[in-house]
Amino acid sequence: MSFTQPFDDINFHSSRRGLLGSSAMMGFGLALAPSLGWAAQSPPSAPIRRRMMKAIAGPFHVLEQGEGPAVLFCHGFPDTAETWRSQMRAVAEMGYHAIAIDMRGYGRSFAPEDAELYTAPHITGDLIGVLDALSIDTAVIVGHDWGAYHAQLAALMRPDRFRALVSISIPFAPRGQVNPWQHVRDLGFGDRYYAFGFTRAGAERQFADAEQAIRSILYWLSASPEPALRWNPMDPDLHMLRPAPVAVPRWADPAYVRHTIDAFRHTGFRGGLNYYSAFPKTFELMAAFKDAVIRQPSLYIWGAADGLSQMLHPETPSLEALRQAQPHLVDQVRLENVGHWVQNEAPGRVNDALIKFLATI
Repeated sequence: MSFTQPFDDINFHSSRRGLLGSSAMMGFGLALAPSLGWAAQSPPSAPIRRRMMKAIAGPFHVLEQGEGPAVLFCHGFPDTAETWRSQMRAVAEMGYHAIAIDMRGYGRSFAPEDAELYTAPHITGDLIGVLDALSIDTAVIVGHDWGAYHAQLAALMRPDRFRALVSISIPFAPRGQVNPWQHVRDLGFGDRYYAFGFTRAGAERQFADAEQAIRSILYWLSASPEPALRWNPMDPDLHMLRPAPVAVPRWADPAYVRHTIDAFRHTGFRGGLNYYSAFPKTFELMAAFKDAVIRQPSLYIWGAADGLSQMLHPETPSLEALRQAQPHLVDQVRLENVGHWVQNEAPGRVNDALIKFLATI
């Protein structure tokens, strides 16, 4: 889970003002058949193809489905390419070439130890390397959580390679003058914002039990708990690693949960946590893009019950406000009764929105 926007006179215990208006801020209903989740009951129209391929920096695990114009999917923390199975099937059935990768540091992909090797230029290089290895000139890029953040910066830096953008759970905001995380500390929230704990020495020990950690994160960040008990990124008492009361949330496919647990048992969480540690370095490296906006056609999808989205914009942001950073934003989609795991909690609604957006471009 990522956060790139500065806080502006925020009171997290009473009424909160949306962050999208800060000067340094970084309903679709297409009539399609409901999309199935991670483990579909019927075989897809085109099989999933899996392979390891050499990108610029190292090997990457790639999932592919379908043929046609490319749609590249980027996951967040803690996840793998498997999170996109429903979306991959949906776009493949509509005549697109769906591609999802285990991002740097995850699953079977390249995973350097040094956190400074997880900056946006490095991640964008990975994405370009995968496209080159597949002989693909341009792609629509779709990202969730940290994957959304890096998809946004990839679209910003390489508009020649990424012709459209879908951000899930994280709205885009241009780079400002002040590092947003420093702004958070200056406002006195340094001991409350969850991400700072993930950058400290020994942070990985919090995730020593991968089975408990994954089950807890999937549950508390979703819309499954009572609203007062859901994860709050600014309340240490409502942290994401509390023991979950259920083994599998009602919205989650058990096979997806099992895969994710097994993946992190194998890799640990260091690669994923490196994205947090690399954020200040990315801010430094992106100085040339200060105030730059994304001009490709774009879509923003978010869950109304997501604690991160509620922090970023407690009220539904207007298209006018969002288009200050993305002039060609086609629409935003607010999904009621959906938490942070948007593509898994509401796969049908996400797929419908994604297919309709692709049809417009």
